[in-house]
This record gives sequence, structure tokens and C-alpha cells, in this order.
Amino acid sequence: MYSKIIAKDNLIELTITFALIAVAGFAPYLKNQFITGTLVNASLIVATVLISQRKAIVVGLLPSVISLSTGLLPAVLSPMIPFIMIGNLVLIYTFSVLKKNYFLAFGSAAIVKYLFLLTTSFLVVNLISKSEIAEKAALMMSWPQLVTAILGGLIAGIFLKTLKKI
Repeated sequence: MYSKIIAKDNLIELTITFALIAVAGFAPYLKNQFITGTLVNASLIVATVLISQRKAIVVGLLPSVISLSTGLLPAVLSPMIPFIMIGNLVLIYTFSVLKKNYFLAFGSAAIVKYLFLLTTSFLVVNLISKSEIAEKAALMMSWPQLVTAILGGLIAGIFLKTLKKI
């Protein structure tokens, strides 16, 4: 009966969306910025390729809130959460625009997201505090963002290529 209500294509798309939300939502519990960032960025790119830009955005909204609740994102950086979410949107949008050339797309998306988060983190940290803790926390929004976005793009590429062969 349910198969008549939900078309097979919609069910597959819904399953992929929930699976990617689960990966991106679980990643912060690993409490390692490099693993979390890589898994989240890979999920965003896979979602953009396999389902849609709009659903990829949904995948990108949850991880930063969970990162704060697990302690991966220091409380002093809680004002960064909207900017992290926007950074994920920037990655998705940039990748979508350039997706005909995978390596150009994920490389450009990684750089644009990195520059966005680097800039906003310095602004937010300077507004919050000039404490050593805030500066160390802002470091999380700098070069590690570039590294995890590039690693996420590579992992997503390998995953998508393998999936295509299957």
C-alpha cells in the first residue's frame, strides 16, 4: 500500500537524504574536528550530487549544533553556528555551480568556504573577546576548514565513483 503512496524514486531520495543526515549528524560525536569536518563535507557533496542542492542544505544544518552540544565546538564559538551553517551553504552552492568539473568544483567550494569561515571567525572572535581561548577556538575555523573540505571532496569523489561502477 505504501509503495503506491510514495514513488520508488522519492523513497530512494528520501533514504539517501536520511542516511546523509545520519552521517553528518553522527560525525560530531566522534569529537575530532578532522574526522567530523571531512565526513560532513563529504556528505554535503554527495547529497548535492545524488539528490539536490536543497536537500544538501538540510544535511548541512544539523552538524554545527551537535558539535556545540558535544563540546567539539567550544562554547565561546557558539555565535559562529549560523556562519558555519552559511559556510556549508556556500560549499553546496559553489560546488553546484561548478559541478561539471568535479575537482574544480570541490576545490573551489573548499576554498570559498574556508575564506568565508576564516573571515567571519575573526570578526566574531574580535567582537566576543580577545582572550587566548577565543583565539584558539577561532583557529578551528581557519586552515582545518580547508583541509576537511578538501578531504571531504576526495572521499565524496571516491564514493561517487565507486557508486557509479556499481
